[in-house]
Amino acid sequence: MKSASVVSANFLERIADSASRFHPDFLAYRNGEITKDELIARLPHVAMIGDSVCMDVYISSAWSTFWRARTRCCGNWFLGVDATADSLRSVSKRLEELTPFVASEYAGIGALVDHERDRQNFFRRILGTRNFSGQVAQLLTVRRFPDLILISIGHNNLDWAWRCPRSELADPENRLQRMSLSCRENFSRQMRRLTERARSEQHRVAMVVYGLINFEAYFSGRDVAERLRESQSDLYPHLETTYKYFRSFRPVYRRNLIRLATMMNEQLREMVSELNHGLGAQPHIQVRYSDALATADLSRVELLHPVDGWHASIAGHDVLAEAAFSALGPSLEFLGIKLPPSGSRN
Repeated sequence: MKSASVVSANFLERIADSASRFHPDFLAYRNGEITKDELIARLPHVAMIGDSVCMDVYISSAWSTFWRARTRCCGNWFLGVDATADSLRSVSKRLEELTPFVASEYAGIGALVDHERDRQNFFRRILGTRNFSGQVAQLLTVRRFPDLILISIGHNNLDWAWRCPRSELADPENRLQRMSLSCRENFSRQMRRLTERARSEQHRVAMVVYGLINFEAYFSGRDVAERLRESQSDLYPHLETTYKYFRSFRPVYRRNLIRLATMMNEQLREMVSELNHGLGAQPHIQVRYSDALATADLSRVELLHPVDGWHASIAGHDVLAEAAFSALGPSLEFLGIKLPPSGSRN
């Protein structure tokens, strides 16, 4: 899957305003001193690293899922650019109210927090999935490194029952501990790659690591979807298909999936604290952990996609967008992006 990048559609009009902080750059462009590409490079750049929770996807037949994974983008809680009044208010739409900017999405369906030496399974290779290490590798190749990097990945690492020995299915405590520690180690390694690149940049770089979503609330909505399907079989036609790809979503395994998510979030919080301690005096780098997604209320069934009852519906993406954006205040302030004076959009 290719990354998707979007530049604010009306950025030239906005920075032509003398009140815009980018107006000097606009004048340089108008006078032929810099190219349009150079002008765009001076806008704030925001990138998203993630998995299918960050994407406008859902599971159906194998061929349809493959086609959707390869072709759909930009209709999610991060990069929703549809201008129609009834579409979701994505993070990108909310940011555009503050400043013109460039948004880039690297998320991939089925993406794992991995070791870069790990070999992807057949399903992920067919989908063209980039795991965390692959997304980071692609981001490190860009000439214009982002000002703000949002990271929401690791949900696929929660499938604790997948390939689980029979003995550990009954007593999974050690397995859950091993999985949470492994995720932290792999996550830390990729974060160090990002911060090493950030050290060499001349501009400020802020990173936000989001905790995994609130699965306890999420399964409340999923329970409702399952009961509705029992009474009306045409609802959620691919509800059971979920179990083919994610064994731990089965009701018998959910309690430990919720526990593992809580454990991983605590590991992510500690990892960010440890990373900041290691960064020392780096005034142009900020790394934060946010529990905004981990505490968002996802318990309403209408927040689930009507096809698979697994991924987010438009309403679900809107809830995730609101939660994710609510956590960005300190990062935006660090980057000098603030609410404009009344009547201004620049």
